[in-house]
Amino acid sequence: MKFDRRVNFLKKNWRKINNRFSSIQIIVFYYLAMTVLSLFLFSLPIFREPGSHVSFLDMVFMAISTISVTGLTTFDINSVFNDTGVLMLEVLFHIGGLGIMMITTFFFIVSKRRITLKQRQLIMTDMNQPRLSGIVNLIRITFTMLLAIEVLFGTIFSIYFYFAGYYHKISQAVFFGFYQAISAVTNSGFDVTGESIIPFSHDVFFIITIMVLIFIGGIGFPVLMDFHGWIYHKKSKSRIPFRFSLFSKIALLAFFVLFIGGTVAIWLLEKDHNFSNMGLFDQWLNSSFYSMTTRNAGLQIHDLNLFQNTTLIIFSLLMFIGCSPSSVGGGIRTTTIAIIGLYLYSFLKNENDINIFGRKIAQEDVRKSVVVFMLSAGMCLFSILFLTATEDHSLISIIVEVTSAFGTTGLSLGITDDLSNTGKIMIAVLMFIGRVGMLYTLMLFVPKETQDLGYEFPEEKIIIG
Repeated sequence: MKFDRRVNFLKKNWRKINNRFSSIQIIVFYYLAMTVLSLFLFSLPIFREPGSHVSFLDMVFMAISTISVTGLTTFDINSVFNDTGVLMLEVLFHIGGLGIMMITTFFFIVSKRRITLKQRQLIMTDMNQPRLSGIVNLIRITFTMLLAIEVLFGTIFSIYFYFAGYYHKISQAVFFGFYQAISAVTNSGFDVTGESIIPFSHDVFFIITIMVLIFIGGIGFPVLMDFHGWIYHKKSKSRIPFRFSLFSKIALLAFFVLFIGGTVAIWLLEKDHNFSNMGLFDQWLNSSFYSMTTRNAGLQIHDLNLFQNTTLIIFSLLMFIGCSPSSVGGGIRTTTIAIIGLYLYSFLKNENDINIFGRKIAQEDVRKSVVVFMLSAGMCLFSILFLTATEDHSLISIIVEVTSAFGTTGLSLGITDDLSNTGKIMIAVLMFIGRVGMLYTLMLFVPKETQDLGYEFPEEKIIIG
């Protein structure tokens, strides 16, 4: 009887919370709760190496970095967490990368529990989707697809690591094989060996495979859904042509433009510098790898201090942009920069509308893109200026650190553990905002219901430029 009363009490209060707070505010609360839970798990002896000691602030930093799947750490993971702790991190990578609502909804689907309208609204918010229809099917297909990819490539890596001689014990090959697959798909970028993937820097098969997995994790769940539908359509041999969504087309276009542009820029800057002792194929392979990994994965096959400052600025720009929306990545997202580019193009052509692929982009999406870009750029600029005043590090190191945190990438010039407590807090806040998204961070402080004024003010022209 007492238990039933407690359950009813919790249900009643939970309804009050749902009615009082917006979906965005509830989702942010979920991620804060998961950060606290991660902090608690990190303190358990079962996941820690004997005698390891880390300060409370560093553990908070690690918890935020884990839930935001950034990869920045202030201590060596392999000296603090044991193998069980690494497995625990892999579980948290999925929660942070795929999203809390995707994980919980998939278990609801498996257990055949009813998904309420409010839960669907939370799913829509967490996955940054514009509509409710098909949201559960999106989760079911993409989660199954990503899990199957991790198992497949984890198995491939395990076999490859063992027979290629990277690990002489099959247990080690399996452990690190699955870790590399999960780390690449979730774009977590955490280094659990102390060497990232530098030992594989000359392994063409491994580097290309890692790039494919990074692409799968960062291209966006709706794009994966469209590819699944396209494959199913081909198998059905239907005469009706399959149509990819406008989001998928723009996301793919922006992704490949940034990838190719980044590859060319990195190659031009480093072919006579860091890549001067490589053949032409290896130069292009390394350039394409960094063009891909800087977009969100944070994996590295060189010491970043070997690159020129101009190249590091290119890295920072790519990290600032990040991956596609509704993916495992952060940053301002590829569609944001694509819409801004299309807006500038249409302005130069003196066109009022932005048209692409036979469709017109809504003015609301254009406004959102401009707001996200301006606020994100302003926040990163403020963070760089702030850290320049509080930290004793070079400007380029701070730029890389800030953009890496905001883009939830995890690349660093090695200054993370040397930051002051103030600097660590600033970077931690950037990581959390990068995971939640700048638009949602802004809307977090907007009331659930806004009042319409019901009238418009007279329009008047002003001088621009």
